[in-house]
Amino acid sequence: MKKIIVGIDVGGTKCAVTSGQIEENDSIRIIKKVVFPTEVTKGNDQTLKHIFFAIDELLGGKDASDIVASIGVSCGGPLDSLKGVVLSPPNLPGWDQIPIVSLLEERYHVKAGLQNDANACALAEWKYGAGKGYKDVIFLTFGTGMGAGLILNNKLYVGANDMAGEVGHVRLESFGPVGYGKAGSCEGFCSGNGIAQLARTKVMEKIQQGIHVAFCPTIGEVSSLTAKVVAEAAMNGDPLAIEVYRICGAYLGRMLSMLIDILNPQVIVIGSIYVRSKDLIEPEMVRVIEKETLSYSRSVCKIVPAGLGEKIGDIAALSVASYLL
Repeated sequence: MKKIIVGIDVGGTKCAVTSGQIEENDSIRIIKKVVFPTEVTKGNDQTLKHIFFAIDELLGGKDASDIVASIGVSCGGPLDSLKGVVLSPPNLPGWDQIPIVSLLEERYHVKAGLQNDANACALAEWKYGAGKGYKDVIFLTFGTGMGAGLILNNKLYVGANDMAGEVGHVRLESFGPVGYGKAGSCEGFCSGNGIAQLARTKVMEKIQQGIHVAFCPTIGEVSSLTAKVVAEAAMNGDPLAIEVYRICGAYLGRMLSMLIDILNPQVIVIGSIYVRSKDLIEPEMVRVIEKETLSYSRSVCKIVPAGLGEKIGDIAALSVASYLL
């Protein structure tokens, strides 16, 4: 019997435990998924118990070593993938020095592995999504925050202590929206939170000049602005909303230009907001890249939206498991 793989996606609000199988055409088929709230206020012991219960449910009473080839865990960092230890992620209070890999291996007697969520998504897009068939792939999360996973010469590159790919922390300006604890950072300009901050500043400028802003007509609404609201306004032709996304695209282009010149990738895959708002971001992004990058490096690099869509969280955790094989 062909063995299954198990993926565990640990998030700040919910966890998902998924079983899957690697098909002959090198795709992953999801067999079953169990989802439950993380309930961080109840401590890591409670969440770990739920994870074990979910795996047991997927196994249906069978011995894991008979039917499971490997178990993969995708979790927000910081973490130590070599030791398999979760190291106090900000979205998982109380998860301090949790040896999740050894806990899984001791309980189920199969090989387990751990990667941060950006690296896990990079593995997923490289093996099963928009990066399939390439040996040098960069994946950018571009969601609430901005992070990267690096596939270099057909291997996941994590750096000396799992901190490779933290592009969101790179400062692009002395001042600007705050992301990753740093004003003017890449995450400040190129993330959901950053786009919202930028929009609030631009809207306040207009309101204080006595100029009406259709998507945010009063000061009282400024604090509730989100990247989604601004994107909808931009898609409907609002000039200020379009300008916010143009600025985002320009700074994304600057970051991508550095990555293209330094790492010389074949493809850069960008998720979440870029997938949904590509038409708003791409024109200025491309203009900056064409201006800033070395032509030889630019000529071999494609920039594409992520291909796995809403399945990426499940596929990412399963990809950590398949990478072990």
